[in-house]
Amino acid sequence: MSRTLIIIGLIVVAVGLLWPWLGRLPLGHLPGDIVIQRPGFSFYFPITTMVLVSAVVSFLCWLFGR
Repeated sequence: MSRTLIIIGLIVVAVGLLWPWLGRLPLGHLPGDIVIQRPGFSFYFPITTMVLVSAVVSFLCWLFGR
């Protein structure tokens, strides 16, 4: 359990350090993401971004689980 928490902590630190560069990626503005904007109302549902992130996380879990 402690090993898992240390790994999660290191991942969080790495993402925090890389955030200025990660913010420049077009994630969240991909084709297939639903955006509805009306006066006084805004709705955003990132379907394509969620599928892409899920595929990457699944691949990494498969890779490290071997």
